[in-house]
Amino acid sequence: MIRVLIVDDDPLVRSALSLMIGGQPDIDVIGEATDGAEAVTAVRKDRPDVVLMDIRMPVLNGLEATRQLHAMAEPPRVIVLTTFDADDYVLEALAAGADGFLLKDTAPAEIVDAIRKVADGEPMLSPSVTATLIRQVRNDSPDDRAAQAKARLSRLTEREREVASAVGKGLSNSDIAAELYLSVPTVKAHVSRLFDKLEVTNRVQIAICVHDAGLD
Repeated sequence: MIRVLIVDDDPLVRSALSLMIGGQPDIDVIGEATDGAEAVTAVRKDRPDVVLMDIRMPVLNGLEATRQLHAMAEPPRVIVLTTFDADDYVLEALAAGADGFLLKDTAPAEIVDAIRKVADGEPMLSPSVTATLIRQVRNDSPDDRAAQAKARLSRLTEREREVASAVGKGLSNSDIAAELYLSVPTVKAHVSRLFDKLEVTNRVQIAICVHDAGLD
């Protein structure tokens, strides 16, 4: 079972998320918190696997709470779930250690899928969030970014380039496995090598490199 803590200051949002997620056979909603401070206390007490974290909350906001959770010896996975998709929120959430960033208008099935993937160690970003990050990086980048990206991708084997391209499309490990006729463990191994060869730390950075190089 995936143990989930829901953190939001709106009781209607908490109730809706709890009802939606709690009906899944492999997910257990172990508690709720109304602000970031309560979330930190609840995580220490109940040790959830995944935390659904709102951003704008009283007492302690979701970004600072995520930083505190990320600093723990055994931190939970954190999915920031918010109505705001402003560039600064996305970048701050990822910098704080969030494993996923989804908008609250994301379809329920996609939120459930994100919980499963993040619990399995696979970062999850909605396509609009990935596009925001790519746009932000491109706006702040030098003109030779494309050449730098192509040079980094030249270190890859043909199969690794195919996997990188699939990551750039936002595909999950299981989707990549189906598209390239590989096993999921093999895809995970390829993605790990991409982290090393491209000198990145997450899938979004792989996607940015792919887009910069024009491989998408």
